[in-house]
Amino acid sequence: MSLSDTHDHAMDVLIEGYRHMTPAQKFRRVSELNRSIQQLALARIREQYGKISDRELKLRLASLWLDRETMIKAFSWDPEKEGY
Repeated sequence: MSLSDTHDHAMDVLIEGYRHMTPAQKFRRVSELNRSIQQLALARIREQYGKISDRELKLRLASLWLDRETMIKAFSWDPEKEGY
């Protein structure tokens, strides 16, 4: 039993395609996926917090990837105090 909703043949084709990609193509794919995830996260932050400054928007986005101690040390921003 598979937990994926992707048909087995389609998954085989996808994996074979990944095997034939160059490292640069794989890196580009990962980069594109990360950008997409960040755009979704930014949309959620905008929805949740409304009109906020660009700095706050970036800090809230960073707090999704960085641990609390790093956020405080690097940006003087405490996600637990400010909210995620």
